[in-house]
Amino acid sequence: MSPLKEAEFEKAAEKVKNLKTKPGDDEMLFIYGHYKQVTVGDINTELPGMLDFKGKAKWDAWNELKGTTKEDAMKAYISKVEELKKKYRMSETGFCCQAVCLS
Repeated sequence: MSPLKEAEFEKAAEKVKNLKTKPGDDEMLFIYGHYKQVTVGDINTELPGMLDFKGKAKWDAWNELKGTTKEDAMKAYISKVEELKKKYRMSETGFCCQAVCLS
């Protein structure tokens, strides 16, 4: 992976925290799954309990990307953040979506 693409990914990860409006759940799950695929690789955790709906949704979003290369996940992530920037615009103060996007 080129250092330039890595830097672009890191910049996109920061930008997504500064949208004026929080993206919808499906958009956030897309961001979450792709972020995890880029930073960790294929899913390496157990399926959450059946009553952990949020955890299961996040697990599913990441698990769907199993086998996706780091480069492909990074490209999709960067592209989605650019789309969200246009849709929701950037904010000076941002909103706190870091827990959803990056954890």
